[in-house]
Amino acid sequence: MTDDRPAWARRIAAERSARGWSRRDAVRALRAHAPTALPAEDSMVRRWKGWESGRLPDDFYQPIIAATFGTVTRALFPAPSRRDGDKEIVAASGMETLEAVSRLNRSDVDDATLDALRVTADRLASEYPFMPGEQLLVEGRQWLRRVIGLRTKSLTLAQRREVLALSGWLALLVGCVEYDTGDRHAAESARRAALSLAAEAGHAEVAGWAHEMRAWFALTTGDYRGAITAARAGLDVAPHHGVAVQLAAQEAKAWARLGDRRHVEVALDKGRRMLEAMPYPENPDHHFVVDPAKFDFYAMDCHRLVGDDKIARMLAEEVLRAGTDRDGTERSPMRNAEARVTLGVTAAREGDLEQALTMGERALAGERRSVPSLIMTSRELAAEIRSRYAAEPAAQDYLDRLRSLAREKPGFPPR
Repeated sequence: MTDDRPAWARRIAAERSARGWSRRDAVRALRAHAPTALPAEDSMVRRWKGWESGRLPDDFYQPIIAATFGTVTRALFPAPSRRDGDKEIVAASGMETLEAVSRLNRSDVDDATLDALRVTADRLASEYPFMPGEQLLVEGRQWLRRVIGLRTKSLTLAQRREVLALSGWLALLVGCVEYDTGDRHAAESARRAALSLAAEAGHAEVAGWAHEMRAWFALTTGDYRGAITAARAGLDVAPHHGVAVQLAAQEAKAWARLGDRRHVEVALDKGRRMLEAMPYPENPDHHFVVDPAKFDFYAMDCHRLVGDDKIARMLAEEVLRAGTDRDGTERSPMRNAEARVTLGVTAAREGDLEQALTMGERALAGERRSVPSLIMTSRELAAEIRSRYAAEPAAQDYLDRLRSLAREKPGFPPR
């Protein structure tokens, strides 16, 4: 039978089921997160049943339900309508690129040129999830050289700071793509350049993302204490920016790999509270914007690692739903790949080798991928397969393919 309930209604039911709660259990948990007293239990159970059937909760109940399940309101319920930022960015940059390049050769720079450069930097960051890495790297480096070249021009103090900030954003983007493709040394150089530019410009947000990249690098190379240190350094310099949410998530992921559930929960809740207080982003596709769907992605990773398989699987399915358009086009192929690894891990733990291998192979097959992150999570699937199915030829084929991928990137050796 077709389930025609809204996605949020299906998720509420799935969240409850993953925790093994009855509706009365769910209502009791809801009360623990409510800022005021709620109606009687029977009334609330009926209300909860209505929510699961597709009756949209009002603005009072939505954040309480989200907090009950450890997520944020806009990850669970429909986001407010927003202007089509992607089309505006592409259209504006398409019209302005040639003119902007020609203006860069002038002795002075006007605000219109800086506006065009800002649009271009936003466009590139918005194309990060799906543009082929090689293409994005070429474009990103070209624009970084052009913007850095503006420092030799005649600039006002405000324009100089803007050029430094734009250079920092582009250096961050280039570093991310370099790391995705396995070029650790180039990525670290770009990260350090971004941190230096941020210091010169007095730009806390760029500095915060530079620390976030350091946490990501440490996490994917097995330096979990280093990841925690870098995350906390970033939180110190950019506590009120969106990057703070991702820094808290990186800390949670590191604690999960150290096996410390209590610190995982504390870090995730810190990130959740910060994100809940922020407005919904105008352009959630922007790589340096933390959107509510990304928080589910972080939580999925942590639940998988601490063994909460039902919740991890439910979140993986939600990540795939949010990251795939109705026509099957993947909006977030890198997140989707790690969601499939999660489904593979939970299948392996449940004794379904065929499903585990299918998900593992699909994760490795994507064209747009972050190799370090994919190797890290795939190793976790490999460990499950190795411990349970080492004698199976099909399992060996998958393990051999993963080792081959790791050998292609010498900075990320197989384990």
